[in-house]
This record gives sequence, C-alpha cells and structure tokens, in this order.
Amino acid sequence: MSVQIKTAAELEGKKVPSVVFHTRKDDAWVDVSTDDLFKGKTVAVFSLPGAFTPTCSSTHLPRYNELASEFKKRGVDDIVCVSVNDTFVMNAWLADQEAENITVVPDGNGEFSKGMGMLVSKEQLGFGDRSWRYSMLVKDGVIEKMFIEPVKDGDPFEVSDADTMLKHIDPTWTPHESVAIITKPGCPFCAKAKALLKEKGYAFEEIVLGRDASITSVRAITGKATAPQVFIGGQYIGGSDDLEKYFAK
Repeated sequence: MSVQIKTAAELEGKKVPSVVFHTRKDDAWVDVSTDDLFKGKTVAVFSLPGAFTPTCSSTHLPRYNELASEFKKRGVDDIVCVSVNDTFVMNAWLADQEAENITVVPDGNGEFSKGMGMLVSKEQLGFGDRSWRYSMLVKDGVIEKMFIEPVKDGDPFEVSDADTMLKHIDPTWTPHESVAIITKPGCPFCAKAKALLKEKGYAFEEIVLGRDASITSVRAITGKATAPQVFIGGQYIGGSDDLEKYFAK
C-alpha cells in the first residue's frame, strides 16, 4: 500500500493550516476560518475518510460525541470533526448521528487535509482524494499532539479514537460503561435518574417513549413498560431508586 502522509514528529509544535471552510447554516452560506475554530481555544480534532462510512458512523464520531462532557471537564473547548465532504453532506450526517456535541467541518476541496499532509488517494474505492484518519489536540492553533493511524491496508482505526485522546489529556481518566435510559415525557423519576447520572459523570443516550420507541417495542425488548429503565454496560439496573442503590454500592 503506497500512502504518503506526514508523521507526528513533523506536525507537533506546528500551526494548523490556514484555511477558510465554506459552510451552510440554515439557508445561508457562512465562511469559517481556522482562526474561528482554533484561536484562543483548546480543541480536540478528529479527521476521517468520509461521512456516512461504516467506522466513522458506528464508532469514531459517536464516541467523541458520547464523551464530550469528559473532554469539557478537562479544558477542551470544542470537538471538531473534519472530512473531505461538502457542507450539505456533513450537515446531513450530523443530523443523522444526532451528534449535537460535535462541530463538523466540511473540507470539501481537501485544502486543510492537504495542508496537514494527510490527503490521500482512495480512487480504488471511488472516493477520490480523502483525509487519512487521525486525531490531534490543538491549543491556540498549534498542534500539541497527533495520533495518526498506521499505514496499512483497509481502514485502520487504532489510535485516533476518543478514549486514546482523553487518556492523553488526563492519564488518570478511566472510561465508564455505556449507558442508555428509557424515559417518558414529564416523568419526574426519569428526570431524577438523568440528574443522578449527570452528577456521577455518566454520559447517556436517552430513548424517549413515543418518540424514539413505542411502549410495545420496549416491552418486547425489556419485558417492562415502566419508565425510567436504566441500562449500564449491557446490564439492566432498573428505575431511579435502583440507580441510587447501584451507585451506593
């Protein structure tokens, strides 16, 4: 496999490329510069081959979105996802992923990726030129740390993940299990359970009955029609009182 990309040693300590991204917000074109994204801020960046592609959609972006509060607690002002796609594709992907904690950046012409030394040809897939997968921590426009995926066949995803970046920022950080909570609108016990999860520093995905799933579906899956229903790491915990007992152990 012939891929020419820069190394971490070549990039760390250097400023990010100066680029203007053409983005679409609501019904207007808005130009966003690298200064807008990075000046005076600490930013975690991850770049990937393409919106809607398998690893990017199933793991890379969702995990950064899930752990956004953990990044924020550790002084990261924003999490930015860069891909060589146009703004319409990036906006549609963001909406599809419900990744409200991520700022997506459309590097449609590949200028930023090329300036980073990360633009590679994926013609064999019919993609044209795309970004190599990597992540970096940027402080006031200067690259402090790079995690670049190894050059090998396929689409390697070994070091640019959210967990690796968080471990770099805070070596004492330990990940929580993934959490899902089934709720009903206006349910005080649901609000209590969500507040407790937030207090304990647990990110969670909320499944709202009547919007995200029907009572029939939930009963078929869990055997219960009550709310809230809390699941941690694949384990059924129960309602808000059960969650209190779980954390009291």
